[in-house]
Amino acid sequence: MELRHLRYFQVVAQELNVTRAAERLHMAQPPLSRQIRQLEEEVGVALFDRIGRGLRLTEAGRFLLEQTTQLTQRLEETIAGTRRIGREEKRWFGIGFVPSVLYGVLPELIRELRESDRGQQVEVGLAEMITVEQIEALKAGRIDLGFGRIALNDPAIRQQVVMAEPLVAALPARLPAPRRKALTPQALAARPFILYPARPRPSYADHLLSLFRAQGLQLRVVQEANELQTALGLVAAGIGITLVPASIQRLHRDDVRYCPIDAPGFVSPVIMSYREGDTSPFLARAVDWVMQRRQ
Repeated sequence: MELRHLRYFQVVAQELNVTRAAERLHMAQPPLSRQIRQLEEEVGVALFDRIGRGLRLTEAGRFLLEQTTQLTQRLEETIAGTRRIGREEKRWFGIGFVPSVLYGVLPELIRELRESDRGQQVEVGLAEMITVEQIEALKAGRIDLGFGRIALNDPAIRQQVVMAEPLVAALPARLPAPRRKALTPQALAARPFILYPARPRPSYADHLLSLFRAQGLQLRVVQEANELQTALGLVAAGIGITLVPASIQRLHRDDVRYCPIDAPGFVSPVIMSYREGDTSPFLARAVDWVMQRRQ
């Protein structure tokens, strides 16, 4: 499959008429029809239903349109950024992050970098990814700095703990408040638990499991979720409870109650990762700002 197939498909899907789509694309109708047939043959399903002289997207076609529109928009943004960097209008500095750090140090760092780069023309890009993905992205050069929740041993990557953030239990707000102000690990393990992220692993989920194993306890996992917000939504629905970093309490939800945990060591570190030997002055300034901020 080539990029042009997706572009042709998107225009045809918008027009639902091959003649009008061909006019927009400045090409003849027969070659465009052949390109669409080739795309359908490659994906192995029909993308359009032919109705008289018009077209209608199939369910598969609607799904492909939604997904490829996001891909091509992101590609266009990437190409535009590449051109700016290539013309030396801007340098690129990528930051990978797990969603939970958006409620802590990361927003302040982003503001600091954007305010301080006005004379240096550095483009700060953000990418949501778990720690394992950050390590691979750092080694591949796709990002320059990562903020995750687990420590990983890789000689190519340097990691520094920014802070050890207390964990709190997220409970459905509609249930009566616990009698104890703080819940014990034993009390938490007795409740149905929502574990996140489900994949890829290792991740924050494995950190939580290890905390309970250290107490001789095993969680009763009834549901797994890939996203923090999904996990909190399932908590609100009464499916179970989960544990989140304390900074998440800044995300005010009327349907979720947060409760402290009565146990030492129930914390989640915020870990900053970057390439070993990276001498970028912009990276050095970012790392120095974060380490000073934690003091």
